[in-house]
Amino acid sequence: MQPIAKQDFPVHQVRRFLEPGPVVLVSSAHDGQRDIMTMGWHMVMEFAPSLLACVISRANHSFGLIRASRQCVINLPTEPLLDTVVRIGNCSGGEVDKFAAFGLTAKRASCVDAPLIAQCHASFECRLHDDALVDRYNLFVWEVVKAHVAPTPKLPRTLHYRGDGQFMVSGSERSRRRLFKPEML
Repeated sequence: MQPIAKQDFPVHQVRRFLEPGPVVLVSSAHDGQRDIMTMGWHMVMEFAPSLLACVISRANHSFGLIRASRQCVINLPTEPLLDTVVRIGNCSGGEVDKFAAFGLTAKRASCVDAPLIAQCHASFECRLHDDALVDRYNLFVWEVVKAHVAPTPKLPRTLHYRGDGQFMVSGSERSRRRLFKPEML
């Protein structure tokens, strides 16, 4: 394999290559209010218990609801919701009911008070596991306490933000299972 020629690149734009995974919609509820926010900054931290971490800006209306309730639902939208995902991210839940404004169906969750978004391929009910880095970095560590996933399609076309208003949609899959040790799958 030949080396690849590289050139200098602005460090403040490296996220265009390193965004961690699919864009999600985070739904929250507290004290009679509910909201949805678009989020791309999240990561898996542990398998069992299932721990996820995410950064939520204090400037986001959802931050206050999530901080107070200590729970949320992380919903996985797919390609048909792309424009809705962008529009949700461009308005404040303090000014508009995003469920009503974008025609989304709030579905009662099993284990948390925040609603699931019925139009999303998957919804993960989360309770706050660790808030030690919230004050310093706005980093929440969640435990997924219930997962709801549509059985089809098996490989949903998820959305991946590239920065500068550009998205990728997940594509074909390539298996390399034969190269893995069984315990590493």
